[in-house]
Amino acid sequence: MADITTDVLIIGTGPAGSATAALLSTYGVENMVINRFRWLANTPRAHITNQRTMEVLRDLGRDVEDEAYMFAAEQDLMGENVFCTSLTGEEIGRMKSWGKHPLSRAEHQLSSPSLMNDLPQTFMEPLLFKAACSRGTQARMSTEYVSHAQDADGVTTTCLDRLTGKEFSVRSKFLVGADGGNSRVAEQAGLSFEGKMGVGGSMNILFEADLSRHVAHRPSVLYWVLQPGADVGGIGMGLVRMVRPWHEWLIVWGYDINRPAPDVTEDFAVKVVRDLVGDQELQPKIKSVSTWTVNNMYAVAMSKGRVFCMGDATHRHPPSNGLGSNTSIQDAFNFAWKLSMVLKGQAGMGLLDSYNAERAPIAKQIVTRANKSIEEFGPIFKALGLLDSVDPVKMQENMDARCKDTPEAERQRKAIREAIAYKVYEFDAHGVEMNQRYRSSAVVADGRPEPAFAKDPELHYQPTTWPGARLPHIWLFNHGGEKVSTLDLTGHGAFTVLTGIGGDGWLAAAKALAKEFNIRIATHMIGPRQQWQDLVGDWANAREVRDSGAILVRPDHHVAWRADSMVSNPEAELRRVLKSILDK
Repeated sequence: MADITTDVLIIGTGPAGSATAALLSTYGVENMVINRFRWLANTPRAHITNQRTMEVLRDLGRDVEDEAYMFAAEQDLMGENVFCTSLTGEEIGRMKSWGKHPLSRAEHQLSSPSLMNDLPQTFMEPLLFKAACSRGTQARMSTEYVSHAQDADGVTTTCLDRLTGKEFSVRSKFLVGADGGNSRVAEQAGLSFEGKMGVGGSMNILFEADLSRHVAHRPSVLYWVLQPGADVGGIGMGLVRMVRPWHEWLIVWGYDINRPAPDVTEDFAVKVVRDLVGDQELQPKIKSVSTWTVNNMYAVAMSKGRVFCMGDATHRHPPSNGLGSNTSIQDAFNFAWKLSMVLKGQAGMGLLDSYNAERAPIAKQIVTRANKSIEEFGPIFKALGLLDSVDPVKMQENMDARCKDTPEAERQRKAIREAIAYKVYEFDAHGVEMNQRYRSSAVVADGRPEPAFAKDPELHYQPTTWPGARLPHIWLFNHGGEKVSTLDLTGHGAFTVLTGIGGDGWLAAAKALAKEFNIRIATHMIGPRQQWQDLVGDWANAREVRDSGAILVRPDHHVAWRADSMVSNPEAELRRVLKSILDK
């Protein structure tokens, strides 16, 4: 007999675990979350927060989204990636990042009702954890996962109370492993992985110092410092990252992964800070030091039976592109509504298979992209002449050569500009963040081919209502002047049918089938003299169906199915689609 019973046990309170708990509690699903530590993230780790993640917070409630903005550094402060010899030294170049370029900013504004920002994990985790616990999640800190055993009806998990040293058991219908890059849940579940752990080594130095006089005129999240001959990191490149403008900072230095991790003393940390800032009189307050490894590994399958893993447990990669916590929270958004419907008897177990089909390819994509972004520093090193010698004096001479009045120097300057500009694939890859298109049993094709990308799909988001894609964001208006995003009309744990003039049959069908399937289906007719009007015409241009057509949107904002126009029996057609998606 288990000591505790619950519907869902979640291991880990990071972005994936806390988001899952918050969503499940919002949907009315009993859940429990445990954390082996006494509190949440104690270092800022993940921080870039993209628009898709902010849409998840918005779906949890405008109070959650607004609180995130309150603590975040807003998009303009994220600024331009700066490449320099030190914060006080010579600037080599910079690139407009995170939607800073006016053309990129326009794409961001057209793509979402939510704003990109910089929200350190020390703020994101408490935000999600509070939302979860205030809505019903049972949480236990200082509680460690030990092992689990699953059977046809559920999972029995053995946990260790680290305060008393006593073990206890939890019986749940499902187990969620959101326990990070060294996931014991994924290991014990026997999930298959591809790739390699520990392909590089890094150290973090978290410190406080007022550096506003060096950076306020060129705000950025990331300052890349190149110092040939520096005694750490080979080529001598370090990262100075803004945590809080402009007094809290994180330095990242590399170390040789083939050697033991260095002992980062306070004296050593102070020296690194002074060298990268370029101020030998600086008196930084060292808050913490830690070492970590760069990984290149992803799960081929993210679940086994009643055990589902997500977040860093299934995609283990460097922080390049800022994809870690974003993908983790989006894993939760994809999974929670499906699990909720299965637990409530509204869907069959087959619906959960779509989690693997939809999110495993994303795990592979973002791990590959993040590691490729590291490789893309190579052309910058090459253009600066840092790969041509190991002699620090010669390396510095090669860097200085770009200032000469020679054809060779002109070519070098061009190569440097192009190499820095190419880092747009890491620092402004809007398409990587927004272009996720799912293929699974939870999507019903409409017979039309997938639209090809008109621009680079890693750099540019391309909206479409093609089944499997995220519903395009369009502003709609009511008679009182209020505006609402199409994303606001959807989500919130329910399916939604969007139609226009002539689509009355779809609305009647949705109402009847909501009762038949015992699910919530929101309905909206968009058009003149309706509650929501497409006054600008953007929805007509984006919907890719006729006025009398219909778009069925899943609780996670992705299009489940669409019909170009009214059919003879809309109820039968919508029933066919729902039966397929819900495995009924």
